Parts: sequence; structure tokens; C-alpha cells
Amino acid sequence: MAQPLLAEFTRETGIRVELDRMQFLRMHDKQVLEMAKPQGDYDAISYVVMWKTEYVAKRFIEPLEPFFGNAALADPNWDRDDFVPGFWENISLVGGPRGYLPGPGAQPYGVPFGAETGVLGFRRDVLERHNLQPPETYDQLLHACRVVKERERGMGGLTSRGQSGHHANAAFLLHLTPHGGAIFDDAWRPVFAEPAGVRAAEVLKEIVDTGPPGIPAFGFGEMMNAFLQGQAAFYLDSISVFGPVRDARQSRVADRVGYAIHPRAVRHSAQTGGFGLAIPRNARQKEAAFVLIQWLTSKAQDKRIAMAGGVPNRWSTVRDPEARTRFPEYAVLEKALEIANPDWRPIIPEWGEINEQVLGVAVSEIITGRKPPRQALEEVVPRVRAIMERAGYYRA
Repeated sequence: MAQPLLAEFTRETGIRVELDRMQFLRMHDKQVLEMAKPQGDYDAISYVVMWKTEYVAKRFIEPLEPFFGNAALADPNWDRDDFVPGFWENISLVGGPRGYLPGPGAQPYGVPFGAETGVLGFRRDVLERHNLQPPETYDQLLHACRVVKERERGMGGLTSRGQSGHHANAAFLLHLTPHGGAIFDDAWRPVFAEPAGVRAAEVLKEIVDTGPPGIPAFGFGEMMNAFLQGQAAFYLDSISVFGPVRDARQSRVADRVGYAIHPRAVRHSAQTGGFGLAIPRNARQKEAAFVLIQWLTSKAQDKRIAMAGGVPNRWSTVRDPEARTRFPEYAVLEKALEIANPDWRPIIPEWGEINEQVLGVAVSEIITGRKPPRQALEEVVPRVRAIMERAGYYRA
């Protein structure tokens, strides 16, 4: 979404921008390689939220407060408080409580640019046919999934990710915090196998059993496509679904989809994630990079990107009358953003290993029926604890 804007940025500032585009799966390794050099080739980078604490721990990226405090660089109209709080806290901040939350010691190392939360998509026609209301609670959602599975030929209830590793665990995390669970307690003790975590896993297993066929092999794309092609009555994941649903080239359900916020179990809690923009410490043109980041994430550009089909990062865009007219789903998005949880997963350098190699495998065993939820989760607690101990989290 940024590329069409860069020529205008150059006209306004005189700063030329070269864009290096690559596959998402290659970005992390390429960035680490570049930022480990005495002098790198990148003046600004786009990073995934899960990399922020790693990059700060390795002193790869610059804290941004000195740039914001430079009157010659900082735009007085940029308005930090206009960013959705869950996005700012989740993507920008490092150094506070738990190392990644707002509070004493936290400061921004990046700016949200492509942030996300979650939303419940539903087929209005299917719900009307069976006298169902859009689910507000997990009990209502599970009931509706059972009804759809029993009464709608060739359709499942809720589509879901399920592929072993990151995707299976992402599905588990969606249900964990709404049920009052967490991966770790405040002392970094693994608590995902306690009752709230077991219940979340049981819910996921029922969702898989009442969902469309093939979930254990679904990544994000396959999961969304099942909803777009009419194979599922519900979708519960990233707001990036908004654009594909409207696109007749991708969607068979464009005129039959409604949206609601993530259902409540013991609490409301929705996912946060996405991308941010940061400045490497070994960048050659740091001030120019800051000017670019500030410009791309300004109110004006945030609205332009959203109007072109991108995801808004600012309240001013979400509440903009013109944007609301084009995208009526922003009314639900505003409510969804109010429950966006910056701590729905631990953003620590060790999370990649835990997510992919440990919990993601255990959850896959649950959704395929190879192990019951409690057993699968309890069996990997010692492995997670060993990873955290090795990383020094339990030092006196």
C-alpha cells in the first residue's frame, strides 16, 4: 500500500526512496543479516510485531523518542494519541512490564503500519435461515456452529487455522485470553495447561469438529478461503478479511456477510498484531528514515491507505465519515479495537521456538484427535519451562 505514495513523498521532501520488496518469510533473516553489519543497506525496515523485542535486545533498532524530541524533524500535527492504543502498545513499545507492555521503562522503537485485530464474520443469510443471532458469547457461537453443521449441507460452522506449528497455535491463542487464560503468569511460569487453557483447547477442538473439512491442514489463506467460498458460516480472525470479502474475484459471499466483535467467554479479548516501521542502528540516513516513517503514518496517509483498502491504524481514520460511508464495517471495527489486547500472546524472543516447535505441535495433536487437550498441553509444559530457564527468566 505504501509504494504508490512514495513518489509524492519525494516531491514533498526531496528525499528519494528505494524499496526492497521480498517474501514475508525471508524478511526476518534478511533484516538480521543486514542489521548485524557495521553499516547496513536499510535506513528503515518493516518488522513483524513478534520481532520487536529480539531486535531491541540485539540493539538492532533505534529508540524513537530522540527523533520525536527533535523539533527540526518532528511534525507537531502527527498526534501520537490518535493511534489505536492496542496497536501502539502492541507494536511500538519495548522495555516496560514483561518487556513489551506499556508502563515504567517502555518506549517506542517503531510505529504501527499495517496493524491488525480480530473480528467475527458471519453469513447473515445462514443465521436468518436458522433463526440465529450473531453470537455475542462463546456458548452462542458453539451452538450456532453445531446447528450449521447439522442443517447446512456442505457447510461447516467456523473456519479456523489448524496447520501444525504457528497456525495451529494462533487458533488456540484466539480463544485463550477470552477464556481468562495466558501462556505465562507474571513470574514466567507456564500456565497454558491450567483450566482456562484446557477449556480454550476444548473449544478449539469443537470448532474443528463442527467446521469445514480440512482445518488440520489450513494455514491463514486456506482458512479465509473456506469462508469466502461459502464452506463456513463463520470467520474469526484478522480484519484483513474485509477486502477479500468485498472482492468478487475472490469471494462468493460479498453481499451476505455481517461482522461482530470477538465473542465473550469470561471476558472480551481480541488479538493484536501486524507490522511496524523502525530505524536500524546501522542505518546511514536515520533522519531521512524518520521523516519517511512519520509521513507514511500521518493522519493523511493513514486515511489514504485505508481508502485504498488497507488497514487503518488511527482512530481518526476509523471514525472518518467518508471512510465509514465506503466501509460500513468500520462501525464494528471501532468496537473491536476497544477490546484489542496487546498481551494476547507473549512478545519475547523465545516465543518463536515455543510457538512453532512446542505449543504449535501440541495444539495440532489436539485438533487432529491424537491427544486430549489436557494431556497434550501438560506434556509440553516442561519443555516450555526448559526454554525459559535456558534463556535466564528464572534467575534469582
